[in-house]
Amino acid sequence: MLKKLFQSFRSPLRKPQQHVRTTPEVLSSSQHSLQRNQFSRYAVNIVERLQTAGYQAYLVGGCVRDMMLGITPKDFDVATSATPEQIRAEFRNARIIGRRFKLVHIHFGREIIEVATFRANHPIDDEDEDSNQSSRNESGRILRDNVYGTLEDDAQRRDFTINALYYDPVTERVLDYANGVHDIRNRLIRLIGDPQQRYKEDPVRMLRAVRFAAKLDFGIEKHSATPIRPLAPMLRDIPSARLFEEVLKLFLSGYAEATFEMLVDLELFEPLFPASSKALEHNPTYTHTLISDALANTDLRIKQNKPVTPAFLFAALLWPALPARVLRLQERGMPPIPAMQEAAHELITEQCQRIAIPKRFTMPIREIWDMQERLPRRSGKRADLLLENPRFRAGYDFLLLRESAGEETDGLGEWWTDYQDANDSGRRDMIRDLGSKPDATGQGPRKRRRSSSGKRKRAGVDGAE
Repeated sequence: MLKKLFQSFRSPLRKPQQHVRTTPEVLSSSQHSLQRNQFSRYAVNIVERLQTAGYQAYLVGGCVRDMMLGITPKDFDVATSATPEQIRAEFRNARIIGRRFKLVHIHFGREIIEVATFRANHPIDDEDEDSNQSSRNESGRILRDNVYGTLEDDAQRRDFTINALYYDPVTERVLDYANGVHDIRNRLIRLIGDPQQRYKEDPVRMLRAVRFAAKLDFGIEKHSATPIRPLAPMLRDIPSARLFEEVLKLFLSGYAEATFEMLVDLELFEPLFPASSKALEHNPTYTHTLISDALANTDLRIKQNKPVTPAFLFAALLWPALPARVLRLQERGMPPIPAMQEAAHELITEQCQRIAIPKRFTMPIREIWDMQERLPRRSGKRADLLLENPRFRAGYDFLLLRESAGEETDGLGEWWTDYQDANDSGRRDMIRDLGSKPDATGQGPRKRRRSSSGKRKRAGVDGAE
């Protein structure tokens, strides 16, 4: 983990230089390990068909990079000189998507091949800029990127050198415009062009640098890493819906724990999770341990091909900021469960202003947190009712996570572990034993008041109180 942090500031072995050439280094089939049958046959067929129609077309970006590293790509992208409308004219199964960055999706059953037209640099003079094709805001962030150009232009517009590799499956040649093969061999993430300008064009590139460094176990080249801290606040201007998608990529790619370490070190965590960042300052050991343990477990589940829910992930990322808010509300006289619900609503509302977490995830987050107040309340039939709750398992796993981070719960996690394994008789004994000692809320057994008829009133159930 620390190794990646040190790698992030690794200096290049040579002085910085212009990385994009007008003529590429051409690697023949004898100079690289790529073979056309390694790539999606649909992607190869698209390249061949576009070339037959008279257009330039190549497999590009991550699929070429990953194949060179011996990693099986998840997606296969194509870059071409054909415009989106020309691509659609060639393929019946094509759909033009996007406004900010228009491209084409070609569908083959469940597989989708993304085809993008070669991009060019935006006009330097605002007067030459066509708002239908390109636009920037005052800080230089690109709002629309549909300026088409040549293959050489496209290489210069790529973000990192390792993503500016073009593979022609027909001739089996690799075109390298930015010394990308060199950086793959030296395990470096390096921006093409001036890093400060490129980050200002799209601040999400800072997150992409971290994601690739964590995924590939690469270091971020020194000149590409230096501007990140001062420019990190620019992420606050990125649309919250886009940041949600980027955060899922960061934490659901199987390298979440290493990603978290780099985000914190490069001061990128605060613009994404401001409340959790404050908790990391005020209670660093607990906050860091809980989030790291949750992310390590997420990585393990992904490697084991087990399902991972973003709700549990966000619940863990935000939880360290919640207890202090709950305590403040309780000090004002609010009961524990309503205090938890109110604090959760407040925290999630604030967080959604930065990252647009959909309601299908915010509801389970609140239910997982709510279970943390309910799990200590086990007397009578409450324990069995909690076991039947559809959120019990997530709530129980979250309880164990809290304990692993150092929270004292008076053995509550162990009790629930034993209770799930016990038979009916054993469970009755465990509930009976609770009556002789205070529960995890610090309260002893409640005395039931008798009604005027001498019959005991039925105890209330959590949630109705």
